[in-house]
Amino acid sequence: MKSLRVDGQRNRERIVAAASELVARDGAQASLEEIARRAGVGSATLHRHFPTRQALLEVVFRDGVAQLCAMASAQPGRNPAAELAAWLEEVTVYTATHRGLAAALLAGPEGLSPEELCCTDMLLEVLTGLVARASSAGAIHAGATAEDLLRLANAIAVANEQDAPTARRVLRLALLGIRP
Repeated sequence: MKSLRVDGQRNRERIVAAASELVARDGAQASLEEIARRAGVGSATLHRHFPTRQALLEVVFRDGVAQLCAMASAQPGRNPAAELAAWLEEVTVYTATHRGLAAALLAGPEGLSPEELCCTDMLLEVLTGLVARASSAGAIHAGATAEDLLRLANAIAVANEQDAPTARRVLRLALLGIRP
């Protein structure tokens, strides 16, 4: 990707922020016109930066996952069980509120393969660290793995799509079961 001028970079960031907000509210089929309007740019500017809906959704998805990973990496480790639970809540709520985002990226003629889309390795890497800290502190059941907890968070998110409060409540109930 060629380097953007400052105003171009600012426009791109505003488009991604608006898209993230509207995808969380309306799903992957959020209006591109509304995204452009919310970002304060014209439709042509949006399409210059993101020639397809797919291209925009991919950036929204990857940025969201990167932010989740950064949150996990920034945990100080003072309260491993609480940090693990809080991060899993963030992942669950993100997945529940960005309904259809991953499915939209996998579908259609421009669809990514699951391998191209998958950010699971990034998530598992940071989750493994959180699980190890919580496990070594004796705060979670020794059999709890990062893979199991990610599956649990994803299953709860999918079952409670667009209902973040319920997803959060169900995850909290489920996490009670991993305590020793």
